[in-house]
Amino acid sequence: SPRAVERLESYTPENRPLPKIFRLTKKGKLDAGIFKGATINTPSMICVEDYIDALAWADSCGGVSGLVDISMSNLKVVEDFVAENSDWIGFLAKDPSIRSSTSVCLTLDLSADEIKEFVALLEKEEVALDIGGYRDAPPSIRIWCGSTVETKDVEALMPWLKWAYEEVKS
Repeated sequence: SPRAVERLESYTPENRPLPKIFRLTKKGKLDAGIFKGATINTPSMICVEDYIDALAWADSCGGVSGLVDISMSNLKVVEDFVAENSDWIGFLAKDPSIRSSTSVCLTLDLSADEIKEFVALLEKEEVALDIGGYRDAPPSIRIWCGSTVETKDVEALMPWLKWAYEEVKS
């Protein structure tokens, strides 16, 4: 808007260097080239190429519906595993209608310290990295089941969860 342009051209905060990639002005005037597709720098072109590759990959998976299907298949693997092992593992979100199919959060029949040990075991074996629950969540683990994870990899993780649980409990 004209007011936004006027603000960009008239205001320069002190002691606030801004990376070139985020600068919208040049020599005190709006850099209109940015809005016409001008190349800012090499990283911006790499980002564009990455985005094009990501869109092509998403298209090869069947578009948005294909990506959702992958995530739902991954969640189904976890749901089946939890159903078979419900005496020690469960969903943090008890109500399936509010359960995420991407960041799947699980509770374990373990104390907070035991869950840390469980997580450390899986990391030590290089089976699962960053699987610990969110800092502000109850003691838990989380498994990324988004479409960037192949279902066979989620399937391969399930026996490791049982192994780590049994190791910590023994």
